[in-house]
Amino acid sequence: MVAKATRHAITLDRTKALANVREGGVWDVVIIGGGATGLGAAVDAASRGLRTLLLERDDFAKGTSSRSTKLAHGGVRYLKQGRLLMVMKALRERDRLLANAPHLVTLRQFIVPCRNYAEIGFYAAGLKLYDLLASGRGLPSSRVLSRRAVIREQEGVNHTRLAGGIQYSDGQFDDARLALVLAQTCVREGGTVVNYCKVDALSRDMQKMSLRVTDMESGEEFSVTARSVVNATGVFADAVRDMEGDNGESLIRASQGVHLVLPQTFLPGRAAIMVPKTGDGRVLFCIPWKGHALLGTTDTPVESIDTEPRALEEEIAFLIGHAGKYLNKAPSRSDVLSVFVGLRPLVGDSEGPTKSLSREHAIYESESGLITITGGKWTTYRHMAEQVVDRVCQQIGASDRTCVTRNLQLYGCSEDNDHQAIFGEYGSDRQAVLETIRKEDDGEERMHPDLPYVMGQVTWAVQYEMARTVEDVLARRTRALFLNAAASNEMAPLVARKMADYLNKDAAWADRQIASFASLASRYQLSS
Repeated sequence: MVAKATRHAITLDRTKALANVREGGVWDVVIIGGGATGLGAAVDAASRGLRTLLLERDDFAKGTSSRSTKLAHGGVRYLKQGRLLMVMKALRERDRLLANAPHLVTLRQFIVPCRNYAEIGFYAAGLKLYDLLASGRGLPSSRVLSRRAVIREQEGVNHTRLAGGIQYSDGQFDDARLALVLAQTCVREGGTVVNYCKVDALSRDMQKMSLRVTDMESGEEFSVTARSVVNATGVFADAVRDMEGDNGESLIRASQGVHLVLPQTFLPGRAAIMVPKTGDGRVLFCIPWKGHALLGTTDTPVESIDTEPRALEEEIAFLIGHAGKYLNKAPSRSDVLSVFVGLRPLVGDSEGPTKSLSREHAIYESESGLITITGGKWTTYRHMAEQVVDRVCQQIGASDRTCVTRNLQLYGCSEDNDHQAIFGEYGSDRQAVLETIRKEDDGEERMHPDLPYVMGQVTWAVQYEMARTVEDVLARRTRALFLNAAASNEMAPLVARKMADYLNKDAAWADRQIASFASLASRYQLSS
């Protein structure tokens, strides 16, 4: 089943969505969590014809799902661990993403710089295996590059002791915008999604489950009834399980990944750099992203699970130090425009390093029937969704509702996906976005000289994309906070006043939003 490109914009209308929830009735499935896993499950369930509701405590992709390394990939580092089947599955899902969301997911050339011919031979063999696992999909094969060819493809690579390198292909995407597209696709398929709705309690009554929910904006409490409930809350999965009295062993081991954003001058070429072996056993990436250079990532076990985790000083030093070895221009702390941290919901034993834990997902069903899905990664979100909704269908007696998402084009997909065009990431909505920008008196006004975003995008985010706060606009509807934290903080007053007009909020609301965002933005900046 291939959905046709949508001609008219899907409106993510929170007021309408809440009205649907208040109407009552029994939902076939309620999904708790609006990250990649939950949104993917909502798309899968809605496209099977199930009456589907997704509830997100904060904003869509507020947590880990907006803080990834922006890669749709098989996972080169898992080859050495012998996890070939996992890599092959991820590569298959990577290619489905390229086909189903071509307005957001693109091919990126990567270079592995090598310092001697032994390294060239070793990594060339490994990436040929990567090619083999992805065979038959029509993507460029890996190839050995001479020293001169490496520098031609990416002049930002460190020339010292450079013998040559290997070039290969993988996918790149904007994680927060893909999450939003999944929300839009769910609505297109007949589902309902609501942000800023917190599930406070769960209980089982006969064949149905009851959820007590709070609208975080109004404080209103209401109840929701469902035949099946999916817990897709990532690192917070254990907390949701505790709501129904499941006080068994913890499922989650959290690991944090830190990313630094640098000016484009550190990576002026088109190719990304992949360092296959670092001091903590992880792969290090330096990737061109939205006119900047994205550096990541670390793998550090953490005990506390916070909504806004902080980078450790040793992680920052690790990334800057390793970047200095592989980039021609060594960065310093003062060069970092933004630092962001994501928590990985890993499944495994409580002992041993997190880097050795599998990135495979796991599905659990409690005695009361709560279905929990955790683990996995962005690239395999669709496969995870298929499996968890299969479990839902078994639970509610709807096993005849088969998955249709393998070839389901996501919202915004069109026949003309121009990634070089301004606002190309809006896909089929691009012309409507441009029209909105032209209609606004200040629509074409740049929000900050160092970033490409304009005021008309604020209007679009509020009217069509369920943006409710300044953070929603500057962190996820645009990526200003992730690209340049200081610049985004300077943009906040303009955004707050614009949003207040459209949301019928007063000056005090705008002031609170500005102060709240300033506090948040300070966490994305490195102290000198």
